Amino acid sequence: MSHKVVAIIGPTASGKTSLGVAVAEKLNGEIISCDSMQIYKGMDIATAKPTIEEQKGIPHHLVDFIYPQDSYSVARYVKDAQKAIEEIESRGKLPILVGGTGLYLKSLVDGISFAQQQQNNGEVRQQLISQGEELGNEEMHRRLVEIDPAYAATLHPNNSGRVIRAIEIFMLTGKTMSENLILSKATPSPYSPTIVGIDFSQREVLYDRINRRVDIMIEN
Repeated sequence: MSHKVVAIIGPTASGKTSLGVAVAEKLNGEIISCDSMQIYKGMDIATAKPTIEEQKGIPHHLVDFIYPQDSYSVARYVKDAQKAIEEIESRGKLPILVGGTGLYLKSLVDGISFAQQQQNNGEVRQQLISQGEELGNEEMHRRLVEIDPAYAATLHPNNSGRVIRAIEIFMLTGKTMSENLILSKATPSPYSPTIVGIDFSQREVLYDRINRRVDIMIEN
């Protein structure tokens, strides 16, 4: 059985929070944050967490629940979001995902499995980071091209974190990131999402909203 979820996505300051709350009020739903920064405690202003007033009594999940120094990953988010969805459904309500972290949303609704990708080794990671600092981003990206040209083509050399992670996974598992991504999608997704994307035909309107948000953040 597919689990029905609604996802509201869009750029910064596009109105995701208010739309999410309105949908939750209309469709008897609860909100699950899909924002990689709002998960952290003590980072209320700069992450634009919804205030109590903005929440309008609608329960919000996966907001303000770990400390900034804690390690957190997309794999852990998927597990936490799955649990939240089950709890919301058990109350007869509709899970509504709201946020702008596309990797979190895609990994969840596509049913990505992280069994292979969770492989990690602190020593190997530190070795690769040191090599990157010594040799530079271009050289590390060139190494990834030799290992996994398809995945390397999706990454800018300056995206050093993902370049290093892809090399690390190959060193630990013997499989490329491209192979791991195929394996991770072998099981059909358990979700049937309705995705609502907020867009702005006039970009200057969005830029003005972002500027006003920053002004409010500085004032606060």
